[in-house]
Amino acid sequence: MNVNDTTSAAVLEQLRRRPAEERRILFTGATIVTMDPDLGVIDHGDLLVEGDTITAVGPHLSAGDAVVVDATGAILSPGFVDTHRHAWEAQLRRIMPDVDDLGGYVMSTLAGYATVYRPEDMYIGTRLAALTAIDSGITTMLDFSHNSRTREHSDAAIEALRDTGIRGVHASMGPHFGDWDRQWPGDLTRVKDRYFSSDDQLLTLRLATLATDEIAGPALAYGPELARVAEDLGIGVSVDAVFGTSSSEAILRWAKDGILSPGVTLIHATGLTPEAWKAMGDTGTTVALAPTSDAQIGLETAIPAVDEALSVGIRPGLSIDVEVALASDMFTQMRALHAIQRMRAVNAAYGTDQQPRRITTHDVLDFATLQGARTNGLAAATGSLTPGKKADLLVIQAEDLNNMPLNDPIGTVVLGSDARNISAVLVNGEPRKWNGHVLDVDLSALRREVHASREYVLNTPAA
Repeated sequence: MNVNDTTSAAVLEQLRRRPAEERRILFTGATIVTMDPDLGVIDHGDLLVEGDTITAVGPHLSAGDAVVVDATGAILSPGFVDTHRHAWEAQLRRIMPDVDDLGGYVMSTLAGYATVYRPEDMYIGTRLAALTAIDSGITTMLDFSHNSRTREHSDAAIEALRDTGIRGVHASMGPHFGDWDRQWPGDLTRVKDRYFSSDDQLLTLRLATLATDEIAGPALAYGPELARVAEDLGIGVSVDAVFGTSSSEAILRWAKDGILSPGVTLIHATGLTPEAWKAMGDTGTTVALAPTSDAQIGLETAIPAVDEALSVGIRPGLSIDVEVALASDMFTQMRALHAIQRMRAVNAAYGTDQQPRRITTHDVLDFATLQGARTNGLAAATGSLTPGKKADLLVIQAEDLNNMPLNDPIGTVVLGSDARNISAVLVNGEPRKWNGHVLDVDLSALRREVHASREYVLNTPAA
């Protein structure tokens, strides 16, 4: 079946008539930004999805019995990968857009609002964040869920990810402040057995923790004991609040203790010492940058540490962090990092005979896709449009008013596009956004739930 309209209702109807495991979709005539180093960018290319997997990329592929989507005038891109977001906070979006510092965020949100969250508030916030991620082209989201007050709170956060159909990473941590059941990290065994029994599923599990005991005490700080918990469970570790002298000293201890590895992600990594960076590079530790968070909240130097990461051979992933004060989408992160690094590079070379060492749009798209997947431990499954990987992809309209004419596809994705240009999102081969709309969401009902949850949280005294 050939349909000229890239993401028409007729195509969706055809797709949904077929069982997911038997479905075949052929996108034709697209500019394919594969982000696979061996495949590069393919002009006027085709891409075949069979079931949940990309099976072929190239020119003039045979359609067979596939539903054919004419993607002429569109860019196919891997879905973006968010390596760190506190999704439960979504109903508090932009409640403090001009946050002064980390202390202001911690005391208002973690010591205040978080303490009154019920399991249903965890579900609503996490679901809202995940649906918004899909709408803006994020197909994989690591939810750093640091408000697990009870088993039910953890279950609600995981079920929200499951119900949206996003490729979700549930990174579980106990709360910073207030009353809670102290079930974490012991409850992770139950959580894994109940929700993460298969290695071939949309959801994966990680241990979430903090770099030091400065904010919330020693129980939440990474060290040999929590490293053993993760090792026993066979899961990765995401470490938040990694910045400054104390974190640098902690990193050197972790390196000495042998608990740094590619399975450990350090988040922010702002204002670290050269010695700490060397230890991270030597151990293959991954890094999740939060470009707008560092600058907006003013974490240490307030400068995203991309140059420091690259200097030791680490290509970082990118992340959203806290929607209470920041934007929700990956386009903002890519553009902020691109502008900040290039500003620093030109400024450093100004008045000298040196050439600025600038990152490119390809670099930041790589960070937002393939390197994000690697950071989340999912590079074998997603992050590039490589045959054999899962079909997590975007259809971006290159002939829309704000994008036409198409001159450079990567530049168009990074610097020109936004959520309105994403006409379709596939996660694991399943359409989650089509014809510009997120599918299977009762927006009116969701709006009522979000508003009711917000009113409860804002009007209930902190515990």
